[in-house]
Amino acid sequence: MRLKSFSVFLGVFLLDIATIKAQGIVPTLDFNNYFVSFQDGFFRPIEIQPIVNYKAGDEIAAYVDTRGNLKIYDGKQRIDVTTLNVDYQVSDHLMAYRIANGLRMWDAGKFTVLTNFGREFVVKDSLIVFEDTRYQALNVYWNQKVESLVTITNGVSMNASVGENLVVYKDNSNTYFVYWNGRKYEIGTYNEEVLDFQLGTDVLGFKDPYTQSFYVFDKGNFVELESFPIKKYKAGRGFVVYEDMNGNLWHYQNGEKTALSNFSTELWDVKDDICVWMENSYFFAFTNGQRVQVATYRPQSYLLKNNILVFRNIIGGVSAIVDGTLHELTTFQNAEFEIYGNKVLVKLPNQTSVVFFNGKLYAN
Repeated sequence: MRLKSFSVFLGVFLLDIATIKAQGIVPTLDFNNYFVSFQDGFFRPIEIQPIVNYKAGDEIAAYVDTRGNLKIYDGKQRIDVTTLNVDYQVSDHLMAYRIANGLRMWDAGKFTVLTNFGREFVVKDSLIVFEDTRYQALNVYWNQKVESLVTITNGVSMNASVGENLVVYKDNSNTYFVYWNGRKYEIGTYNEEVLDFQLGTDVLGFKDPYTQSFYVFDKGNFVELESFPIKKYKAGRGFVVYEDMNGNLWHYQNGEKTALSNFSTELWDVKDDICVWMENSYFFAFTNGQRVQVATYRPQSYLLKNNILVFRNIIGGVSAIVDGTLHELTTFQNAEFEIYGNKVLVKLPNQTSVVFFNGKLYAN
């Protein structure tokens, strides 16, 4: 009997360890209207009562249940947040919510009061930018601490561009700064000129309105990539992509420039670790350092996140590029799709869902 009890205990213990090590969630509503999450090959129930709404990232989901309570699900447990009416935002790792003027946040199981005089706020993967009207300050939460970026003498304003782990803002003298990795770097002073900052992760791109040169802030350093005007630019995770005046598409990362296309393209886009573009009638992706031909047509719709491209294929179904390989996920037409971590969620018209993970399809 002791041996049997120990075996049962060991099985439960190993199951608990596996649950703790499990990372990533895929939240959705199933055909019973239950709020569930795909984890470890199974769809696990989060709530069996109807919910009002939810917002989710790769690691957490926040939702309002049928009684109006705000809760968090972190892949292991449901956490009660508040029973009051709130405004909330979620990223892949962080959640912030405002009750009246009180701004609170959740990070890795810990709740923190940001300010009792909050107004606008933005939540990204590794930081939260918010207004504190008591001190007329624009503040940032990063690495478990709060720091003031700037105090505005003529009234606080959320006049900032926010990326996944960096912020661009300006002070009272119209001098622009970038906050990255706990440090502030001066960009330059511009008066009435409008600057377009494209922010990603660890990098950002902008054009100097005086010289028309194209600059990249790359992990603490400013690099002039082009001394001539360019058309368009976007930032991803550690890289930027830009289109020059001749229609050539360039990829810049770690000091190296790579030509993606020398055809003027009517469509190109960047998100996280992947870039896509049209070249004549062909649809391409740049992923894992490789150029991949995706399709011989322009997709009706597509979604980029992490290192994944999901798109509606020519027959109306859903296909995806995952780690450079093309997969057909469903032939159902009008299916919706989302990306969580390294998983693709496809919501079928018959109220069921499938998840593509590690080369396999899982259905609920």
